Amino acid sequence: MKTLIFIGILLSVLSIKAQNPITPPGMYIADPEAHVWEDGKLYIYGSRDESDEYWCSYSHHVLSSSNLKNWDVTENAFSSKGENDQVKFHNNLLFAPDAAYKNGTYYLYFCSPGKPKTEGVATSKNPNGPFVNGKQIKGAYSIDPAVLIDDDGQAYYYWGQGKPKVAKLKENMTEIDESTITHPLDEKGNIAFHEGSSIRKIGNLYYLVFADDSRDNRPTCLGYAIGKSPMGPFTYKGVIIDNVDCDPSSWNNHGSIEKFKEQWYVFYHRSTNNSQKFRKACIEPIYFNEDGTIDEVEMTSQGAGEPLNSKERIEAEWACGLSGNVRIATIEKKDLISEGLNEINNNDTAIYKYLSFNGNETIFEVKTSSNSKGIIEIRLDSDKGKLLGILSINSLSNNTAYNITKGSLKKIKKGKHALHFTFKKKPENKLTLDWFKFH
Repeated sequence: MKTLIFIGILLSVLSIKAQNPITPPGMYIADPEAHVWEDGKLYIYGSRDESDEYWCSYSHHVLSSSNLKNWDVTENAFSSKGENDQVKFHNNLLFAPDAAYKNGTYYLYFCSPGKPKTEGVATSKNPNGPFVNGKQIKGAYSIDPAVLIDDDGQAYYYWGQGKPKVAKLKENMTEIDESTITHPLDEKGNIAFHEGSSIRKIGNLYYLVFADDSRDNRPTCLGYAIGKSPMGPFTYKGVIIDNVDCDPSSWNNHGSIEKFKEQWYVFYHRSTNNSQKFRKACIEPIYFNEDGTIDEVEMTSQGAGEPLNSKERIEAEWACGLSGNVRIATIEKKDLISEGLNEINNNDTAIYKYLSFNGNETIFEVKTSSNSKGIIEIRLDSDKGKLLGILSINSLSNNTAYNITKGSLKKIKKGKHALHFTFKKKPENKLTLDWFKFH
């Protein structure tokens, strides 16, 4: 197990300028379950995508941060086979986990596909792991565990696909009381529920968050229900966020809500690479109404941070909305792993929300691959908003590593704006974006 720090050369841009996605190029962490522990830091436990041939992987990494800007990654905090194998009773993949803390011990609740599906728990004295001695939880044969420890110390275990279940955890935190198993959601919630339970107590109310397929027959939403008891019944209230426009093949969503330094956030994932897999964890602030309901929020590029500074380098993979064939994918390089916008077709679009403009920007600069050729139409606030400029990109010789193109802009009103790109190109031409900035 080793820890990577997201600051320094590799991710100095990401740690300073943007929050979405929060994982570095080439690393795919999905199903983010966020917790703030006793040290005041925020930790994210999630599944890790590694192939387009299957969901997830055989190990879990842990993300952690003290400010939601700079992130550490602890690799291989728990594994089901190979190095740090702590699951002796199978070698199956590891799907979405959750974690809990009680009496000096951190508990990692894991799950795996198979016949039957299995769920289990491992322990550590450190929130980053390593988590050891994986033990099966008898009576829970599905996926996507979630755990709540209530104010009185009683712990509850949530799990299920298609229809959620809840049961009381025994004092040892490793067994459920099977006599207490119940279905906690109301009828409307059961219709919307796909998988991915996550549970929080806020004041006197309990919030069950889950992958919600009430729109477009795909679980691209995070929905939620509210109850007055940890065992339910929970009343369905709607959608917190929908990631449907993050990638051409976006299929599911899975995440959690958590409070960090007086602000509540939703933690979710977006697909990349025109795949249902290769998902990346993201963050957005959320807000509660007086009746306890949560306003639906949009995907952004800025995430938990301030609007992106238009005069600093903005990575192309920070796009929060894509249409057409364009997708976020790895850009081949000889040095560091990089990502950007790839496989662009004519009339594809990309959206960035939000940027902060000074009002004196007159030049647009973009880095593309050396063989890129096409046009970028740049509009402000919407796809039919003010046309700021049209940038023509011409390919260079094959001996050139990359291409930097600059073009003039119309005057931009000072303040916070969304940025919309529309790409124009001929079928035989290639267009790949690495980053852009304004001057």
